[in-house]
Amino acid sequence: HRLPMPNLKDELHSSGWSAGCTCFDNITTKRNKLILPCLISSRIYVVDVGSQCRAPRLCKMIEPVDVFWKCNKGYLNVPRSLPNGDILIANVGDPSGNGKGGFIVLDGETFELKGNWENECETPLTGYDFWYQPRHNVLISSAGFVLKCAGYGFNPDDLKKGVFGRRLNVWNLSCRTLTQCFDLGEDSLPLSVKFLHNPDAAEGYVSCALSGIVYRFYKCEANNWAVEEVIRIPAKDVTGWIMPKMPAFTVDLIISTDDRYLYLSNWLHGD
Repeated sequence: HRLPMPNLKDELHSSGWSAGCTCFDNITTKRNKLILPCLISSRIYVVDVGSQCRAPRLCKMIEPVDVFWKCNKGYLNVPRSLPNGDILIANVGDPSGNGKGGFIVLDGETFELKGNWENECETPLTGYDFWYQPRHNVLISSAGFVLKCAGYGFNPDDLKKGVFGRRLNVWNLSCRTLTQCFDLGEDSLPLSVKFLHNPDAAEGYVSCALSGIVYRFYKCEANNWAVEEVIRIPAKDVTGWIMPKMPAFTVDLIISTDDRYLYLSNWLHGD
């Protein structure tokens, strides 16, 4: 079975379930819908994978113009279900492709676009990925890049111009406000964010694509959070590439379900 998308140039970059592990206490919750935000077009597809698991079908589509007008957001990336059942989607920019962090929300039952998630507060300059831990009332988000520049591919000329993000953001989950920001270094490009699976754990990791550094973030006293470097992947000396040194470009980070192992995808190094 194949499920073709009805539009071109969407860029289905990330996907997520309509229900997550934080809904474990609701026995009626089922992972029967797949949420597919589009990084380039800003369109959102909802795919029914429950009615016929071997023949998924498209059951809803939210057009980019609705996202642009209602949220003043665009370039959608990572979707995750919230503890209340709604769907949270991180955005990379505004409708014009300028850098703009934050999130939009879909109703968890109807999948209607509800609007922006964050309350009236400072929004990060860029956005990309996020993870949250309800028992600690926290959401951590990464920085990403300015898509109208970096969307054409990696260009060394974009370095030191603010195109690539550098911040790790800490949010109050219930108040939906930004509480802390960590500067991980110019052009570090923090992307993938993961908490440990243990719902009581107050720590996680973020990988930085261009600096090759993995940071551990953790809760300390007075409900504040801190970061520390735990892994550094050196750039490789190369010839015939666009730069003499090739960064690892760690685009994804996965933690094993028993929280014992951490796996990295070093895209440019091929490991």
